[in-house]
Amino acid sequence: VQLQASGGGLVQAGGSLRLSCAASGLTFSRYSMDWFREAPGKERAFVAAIYSDGSKFYADSMKGRFTISRDNAKNTVYLQMNNLKPEDTAVYYCAARRLDRTAGNYDYWGKGTQVTVSS
Repeated sequence: VQLQASGGGLVQAGGSLRLSCAASGLTFSRYSMDWFREAPGKERAFVAAIYSDGSKFYADSMKGRFTISRDNAKNTVYLQMNNLKPEDTAVYYCAARRLDRTAGNYDYWGKGTQVTVSS
């Protein structure tokens, strides 16, 4: 199984980025696909999740600026990030959790993509 995250980069405050995570080697529709981020000196934190039926969940601080989506035909999950702030600077990771597992128990993690927001 591989989760390949991409789309990170350097952007100015107020700008936008779209992250992608392409999954292979798993039955995509059976998994919740989630995004986490890890800022320097901080613990990894939940950002958003999406189930195969389209149900979406966000961390409170991301609501309204970030949008998670998925394309089940392409085995890909996206994170559209708008109005980025310097505090959004972090390594962003995608993760897959089988839907029959309890929340917090992830089966697979991607390697992360760096997002840097300059002020």
